Amino acid sequence: MSRNTRLFACTPDDVFAVLADGWLFPSWVVGASRMREVAESWPQVGSRLHHSFGVWPVLIDDATEVLEYEHPRHIVLRAKGWPMGEARVDIQVKPHPEGAIVRIQEEAVAGPGGLVPKPLLDIPLQLRNAETLHRLAYLAEGRASRPTDETTAEDEGVGE
Repeated sequence: MSRNTRLFACTPDDVFAVLADGWLFPSWVVGASRMREVAESWPQVGSRLHHSFGVWPVLIDDATEVLEYEHPRHIVLRAKGWPMGEARVDIQVKPHPEGAIVRIQEEAVAGPGGLVPKPLLDIPLQLRNAETLHRLAYLAEGRASRPTDETTAEDEGVGE
């Protein structure tokens, strides 16, 4: 099982605000290239988001389902990416004096990925999930530095 951990300069709520927005999924998940649909109930248990992975013109459509959800501490996803297979992705978020500690664990649970010896599979997963956490940190920390009630001059109708 591949494990990566990163300190984020934001709160667990900021991290979960990004995770709760299914349309942001390809912005932080390495390999996901576009969203096709997000269930209205996302990220509640049993909800799904439908995404594609790969690079155009070779895109494969698949889905990710929420298996466990405990805001703002824990989410477990079953990510499908056939023909590669399926993975169980466990994201845990804990408060820290400097923000939040985020840990992602991933393991192949079905398909060809499950046939690869775990030590060999962990190498690319470690690299991919380090970048995934890097991207997630940018989004969560960026959201934290700009309050959601902040407006722009354009929002206020200035210059019209």
